[in-house]
Amino acid sequence: MRVKVACVGGGPAGLYLSILLKRQDPSHDITVHERNPEGSTYGWGVTYWRALLDRLHVCDPESARAIEESSVRWNEGVAHVRDLATRRPGDEGHGIGRHRLLEILADRARALGVRLEFDREITAEDLPEADLVVACDGVHSALRTHHADDFGAELAPGRNSYVWLGTSKVFDSFTFAFVETGHGWVWCYGYPFSAEQSTCVIECAPETLAGLGLDRASEADGLADLEKLFAHILDGHPLTGRATAADGGSPWLTFRTLTNRAWHRGNLVLLGDAAHTTHYSIGAGTTLALEDAIALAEALRESADLPDALVRYERERKSALLTPQSAARYSARWYENLARYIHLPPEQMFALLGQRHSPLLPYVPPQLYYRLDKAAGQSEALRRFKRWLGPKLARGAHTRALTSRD
Repeated sequence: MRVKVACVGGGPAGLYLSILLKRQDPSHDITVHERNPEGSTYGWGVTYWRALLDRLHVCDPESARAIEESSVRWNEGVAHVRDLATRRPGDEGHGIGRHRLLEILADRARALGVRLEFDREITAEDLPEADLVVACDGVHSALRTHHADDFGAELAPGRNSYVWLGTSKVFDSFTFAFVETGHGWVWCYGYPFSAEQSTCVIECAPETLAGLGLDRASEADGLADLEKLFAHILDGHPLTGRATAADGGSPWLTFRTLTNRAWHRGNLVLLGDAAHTTHYSIGAGTTLALEDAIALAEALRESADLPDALVRYERERKSALLTPQSAARYSARWYENLARYIHLPPEQMFALLGQRHSPLLPYVPPQLYYRLDKAAGQSEALRRFKRWLGPKLARGAHTRALTSRD
């Protein structure tokens, strides 16, 4: 059955959905509307892991090959704490420039017959006529906001401040660097996304940001201060920021976790960051957006009834998101409670950095957890006990937190 689809937002989620729907049925009439000019995307590199790439090869081999060819890889992590560095092997990670990823997906969508309309702002008052309207217009989605009561969006702010930067320093692995200042700790996550550039996400507590004056500094002065703090990993390379906001505001942000009670209303459905966000420290935002697109395309293929397809999509994705959303919450809290771990011996600190997604870690003394985790690596019974105890403690803490609010 021929379906008319309007995707509002030209990010990875909307573009990939349009590709999948066109592959399922070339007769589908699909338009992607993007409010910004083509090629004007902000951001540096995005990360993903091998499991996603394998799925992309199944869903659309042509775009998957282009993405893989344009990506860089790493299989190690290194953590710098003061003047010490610890390196550990890890899962194979991939980085690709956001601009290049969007270019690949846009080219593939056009080749399949999708219409791409740039410089085209869509509002709730002038929705295009379509059988299905997909709101993939980001965390600040205008379409979702217009129907706020129906979707029931909740935004939970985190505590720490962060800034998203680029650098010409090409890291050879996923790099963490923790720097102690007179006002507290500042840290960086760095990873390559091309042969010429890397992403640097720099984070700190709000009192550290204010104490260092970074919240008041001009962009040029702020970058210069950060270059000095992280000179030991940048090797003389500069940091690059986005163009400053039109209002001259600080480039520093506070991450907000978005959840929605409902993901669809009539023929309007949420996709990607319009539906959910997970803290950047787990590097899953693009992966989850693409997985949303895959799930929605599959639901539409398997059910000829649109309401039924949207219910199935929402149910499947809400279930699938439980694990990464939990991991993101605990990862963010690990950094918010950095003082609990930063003074451990380097090998232990890096091991617990790798375990920051664990629901058990916040409830066990760090050195005891390290010994438990090491022992669990050699005992299946201990591994099962660890998997059982973590969620149980987390549920209990969550229940106590809800009770204390009443």
